[in-house]
Amino acid sequence: MANALPKPVQRLINEFARLPGIGPKSAARLTFYLLRVGDEQAVELADALRDLVERTQFCSVCFNITEADPCELCSDPNRDDTLLCVVEEPLDVLAIERSRAFHGRYHVLHGAISPVEGVGPEDLRIEELLLRVGQSHFQELILATNPTLEGESTALYLQRRLGDTVPKLTRLARGLPVGGDLEYTDEITLGRALEGRQTL
Repeated sequence: MANALPKPVQRLINEFARLPGIGPKSAARLTFYLLRVGDEQAVELADALRDLVERTQFCSVCFNITEADPCELCSDPNRDDTLLCVVEEPLDVLAIERSRAFHGRYHVLHGAISPVEGVGPEDLRIEELLLRVGQSHFQELILATNPTLEGESTALYLQRRLGDTVPKLTRLARGLPVGGDLEYTDEITLGRALEGRQTL
């Protein structure tokens, strides 16, 4: 049976479908949307993708995404050199920066340990972290991995590997979201909120 779609259309559908969270139907919708809106938007998308590949890189210090090496955050002399926050992904850096509550340095692991997905410690930027910690004078290292099974496993692994190399090793607090109702909170979150309660 002959393919009813031209090869360039099928190729774009296939490429969109390889992206996380995009299934075959969504990939087809995106492709046909680009065909419908005309050349200008499709060319802009192609230029943005080319720009992404050609102009971005990983910072050689923290492994965040950047145009210049070292990145803006690593180059900023006003940041606290005694604090290091370890995150899973570059998007986590953006989230923490939006809070405006942290003014230290970052280290991006680029994932979390997940044996199910075949991701081990050697697939992450853990050795670079250990080397960096050994060569710096951090007073506190904050493990800001996600509160998932993979994030917890990664934090536990880092805790074992780091040992006593930093004076203070901390983990982000967990608890109830602002505006949330207790009756709709899962038992793990509620349990951690009770464990992490504070004196008033």
